Amino acid sequence: MKILFLFPPQWMPISPHYAIPTLMGQFKDTGFEASVIDLNIDFYNKILNSDFVSNSLQKARKTLEELKLEIKKVYDPKKTFEDYPFEWKNKIAKASMIEELLSKDPKKLDRAALLINQSTSILKSKKHFYNPKLFTSAINTIETALEIVSAPYYPTQIGFISYNNKLMKLNWDDIKYYVFDRSTNIFYDYFETMLDEILAHNADYIGISINSSNQIIAGLTLGYLLKEKTKKSSKKIHINIGGNHFGRVSDALFNHKEFFELFCDSLTVEEGEKPVLELARYLNNEIKIEQVPNLMYLKNGVVVQNEIVEPMSLNEMKAPSLEGYNLTKYFIPEIVMPFQTSRGCYWRKCSFCDHDFGMCYNTKNLDKLVEQIKFFKEKYNITKFEFIDEAISPHYMKEMSKRFIDEKLNVTFFCDARIESGFSAEIFELASRAGLKMVLWGFESGSRRIMELINKGIDIDNRLNILKSAREKGIYNFAFIFFGFPAETYEEALMTIDVICQNTDIINSYGKSVFTMGKHTKLRESPQKYGVIGETYQEAEFSPTYCYEASGMTKEKLKEVIELCTKRAYEAYGNRLSFHLLSREIIFLYLNRYTIDDVCNFKLE
Repeated sequence: MKILFLFPPQWMPISPHYAIPTLMGQFKDTGFEASVIDLNIDFYNKILNSDFVSNSLQKARKTLEELKLEIKKVYDPKKTFEDYPFEWKNKIAKASMIEELLSKDPKKLDRAALLINQSTSILKSKKHFYNPKLFTSAINTIETALEIVSAPYYPTQIGFISYNNKLMKLNWDDIKYYVFDRSTNIFYDYFETMLDEILAHNADYIGISINSSNQIIAGLTLGYLLKEKTKKSSKKIHINIGGNHFGRVSDALFNHKEFFELFCDSLTVEEGEKPVLELARYLNNEIKIEQVPNLMYLKNGVVVQNEIVEPMSLNEMKAPSLEGYNLTKYFIPEIVMPFQTSRGCYWRKCSFCDHDFGMCYNTKNLDKLVEQIKFFKEKYNITKFEFIDEAISPHYMKEMSKRFIDEKLNVTFFCDARIESGFSAEIFELASRAGLKMVLWGFESGSRRIMELINKGIDIDNRLNILKSAREKGIYNFAFIFFGFPAETYEEALMTIDVICQNTDIINSYGKSVFTMGKHTKLRESPQKYGVIGETYQEAEFSPTYCYEASGMTKEKLKEVIELCTKRAYEAYGNRLSFHLLSREIIFLYLNRYTIDDVCNFKLE
């Protein structure tokens, strides 16, 4: 019995995603043979080379010429863009976007193709990665190269950390269109070249991990091509889709049996460690399919779902495994390994959040945590970790830090946390000695009223003191903020901008986002209480968020606030290096090489 896990594009290509190593670990000593292909990192390595970028640029120029002739035949000056059929909207958008790209300095485009190999090498080199000027120059070249690579497939656009298509809604018709339309599906050709290699693993069960909307088109394309290919084969292969995204919108699948006919044989919802093992047992004729928990599939032409069971606790689970991963392929000189000390959220009362949907809060025994970290150091020479918990509690942070010091682990790490009064100078001192370099804090808003509405459950008057204490102990503070909570006024949004810009000494950098109403947030239980006017509704059935009208800012005011935040923060922070380091993992690596003052004070010209 052989299992193969596939991780499709599009995900940031700097480290293995946590999901599949976790699943791989559970198959150890089970008698089943599990392997993995990280198609995401393979895809990026293949498209980010000089030949591919040069060919894409030529293809974009040729495509534009052809599109202009096509569009000329149907062009009607009396029509607006919205008047054209969907297929023609894609062609018009593609032509417009390619024309905009090609209107840029042609030397810059040609230079991106010429320098792309050197730029990817810089990101993988310990010697050059930590040179800020070389790093930022390399990233600029890579982003330009990805614009060029995307151009023949516009309106689909991929970046180093993004996948965008402004015309695609997360509904069934749009998803199907963009999976099967080769002129906009940037992944189709690549997957066709990979099918033989995938099938050479001779797997009985292939699992495809789709963890966000960024991976939907790639993941479903992969499922479709595999199903079509295996129809012509005498070997039956079970195609299963897992991951975070479809588990959040699984109720919509009951109305789309075609999803299973086209893309997969089954889908697992919520946490997958138990389901994947039981699915393997079913396929090995040990149990009936009805006994596989958390599984959706077709039965007599109808979509059914088996019982949802409580996930494995972290202490039940075996250590993640990186067997089969080529760690030299990632665009980073040192792997930052995602890890968990807890699952779920110990607070679990914030009205705006649904991150812990489908999880039961539990923590990993410190003996187990230390044992697994030692294993990763010895087996893979990994000493840098990102704890991807929803939040590490003050008590766990204290005890974990003591153990790391006592065990002389000599690792470094960063994590998320709530700004609560349980964090003290003593804990920060211990954590810093244990290897803590950075904390990602849920700062959220500068308005007391909004903080009370979102039910953050912290002492608002004390939070800056907590950040100051962390900073004094050598810990870098990253603050998450968001705008657009339904009840938030323009004046309250300005309070958030003020507190970020007036405390640049202790808030070292920040990340801003726009509030979205998740499908499983507590806010949806009584939306009017939080400023929602009228009914909430889903714009598309496969979207994990809801639409609404708000009593607070208009969309125009919200846009104005976001632009103002960018402008004022630039004035307050200057052209700080950390704003050019793309991801939290990269900031963390720089904090391992340089001091906080170095990272904050280095200004790019």
